[in-house]
Amino acid sequence: MGYILELRRMTGSRPLIMAGAGVILLNEKNEILLGRRTDNGYWDYPAGSMELGESFEECARREVLEETGLTCGELEYFMDISGEDTFYEYPNGDRVYLAVILYLCRDFAGEMKVQEEEAYEQRFFPIDALPEIPPLKVKSWIFEKVRKYIKSR
Repeated sequence: MGYILELRRMTGSRPLIMAGAGVILLNEKNEILLGRRTDNGYWDYPAGSMELGESFEECARREVLEETGLTCGELEYFMDISGEDTFYEYPNGDRVYLAVILYLCRDFAGEMKVQEEEAYEQRFFPIDALPEIPPLKVKSWIFEKVRKYIKSR
């Protein structure tokens, strides 16, 4: 059982600060890998909460491997997010404020596979043709920052 699930047993659905990491995977066409989540139906990049003793980078690599089957090579720090705009309520009523480091990765290998507990499907999307993303103000801001990054390269 993971750290957050252990905390949830003690705290119920009250708001928690959830430390974690995510990775924006970019292919050779500058397309972003997104997975369609099973819990809310939205498309999102691989991300998740940290386990005890884990670094942000270790968390990012583990989440990508678990969710996509891909192994990350070099990770590039992209940004961190935290604060009021990161509040999210999961469909089950659990509430969190995210404190997350996001990385970019162009260096990945392996055979893509969907982790069916968390996603229905996954595929690469052009930055200007993204599907519906989670209704979090900060997600729109993240993808806009990724768009600017890609277009500046």
